[in-house]
Amino acid sequence: MALDRWIALILLGICLVYGYTAWFTMDGSLAPFMKHNPIWPSTFPKVLSVLGIVACVIILLGLEKSEIKEAEIDYRRLGDYHLGQAVLLLALMVAYALCLRPLGFLLSTSLFLILGSAILGERKWPLMILIAALATGIVWYLVQQILGIYMRPLPGFIGG
Repeated sequence: MALDRWIALILLGICLVYGYTAWFTMDGSLAPFMKHNPIWPSTFPKVLSVLGIVACVIILLGLEKSEIKEAEIDYRRLGDYHLGQAVLLLALMVAYALCLRPLGFLLSTSLFLILGSAILGERKWPLMILIAALATGIVWYLVQQILGIYMRPLPGFIGG
């Protein structure tokens, strides 16, 4: 079996567990007044699990393959791919998750976007910094001010 099908099989298992959790365990602890709402907190996880299951089944059955032979991932030649970039991005994601509370949302997200684009090969530093700062500020404003969800904007030692 090809590498993409193995990955789809693993993701199918994850989506099934996620879907079971969303369909059968999340709604049991709802407050009585929320049971009459048309949209529950589990609505998005339910949709996401169904879409994930459908996508994985499509890949497992090979329905996404076209008639033209595409370049497939050769798992015997993984060293020929950009594994260093992928591993660095994964490490950066873990570092971002760990630094989110101590450094605050604005600084950690800006650093994540700048370093992530640098890992992927972007070298226009002024543009990267400007776009990362704008995107981070806009997302923080939307979540904090519009949605009303508190996110610590600054590091704790500065007063965030």
